[in-house]
Amino acid sequence: MNLTDNDRAFLDAHHAAAMITLRADGTPHAVRVGVALVDGMLWSSGTHDRLRTGLLRRDPRCTLFVFDPTRRYLTLETIVTILEGPDAPRQNLRLFQVMQQHMTPAPRPGHIMWAGQERSIDEFLRIMVTERRLIYQFEVRRVYGLV
Repeated sequence: MNLTDNDRAFLDAHHAAAMITLRADGTPHAVRVGVALVDGMLWSSGTHDRLRTGLLRRDPRCTLFVFDPTRRYLTLETIVTILEGPDAPRQNLRLFQVMQQHMTPAPRPGHIMWAGQERSIDEFLRIMVTERRLIYQFEVRRVYGLV
């Protein structure tokens, strides 16, 4: 990943993003997502049946627009690898732990916030399996913005 220290600091502090994928006719499809650097890799969560998952299986190109409440932003042109299978629930747990590490109030130890409720780790992992959660892993090809 060709990110500067400033880029990484911005991504460490800001998790709100727009994820833009491409339909078969080339038109963009944009949705709001959460993103985070997890062990040096940029990740987001999705499910098997999301439209964006199908679009990425056909064309793995994706642009992320990560923003803060002011005028700062970072645009990342990426290639996405979909991480799925038996490790996906724990990968989602790690992603959400990173995104929630500075949350106020913080979830109790051994818990994580999901759908507006504090959940035990075991309950969260069961939900990830039921929802067929997966991870989008972004390989950054180009970065630009105002950070």
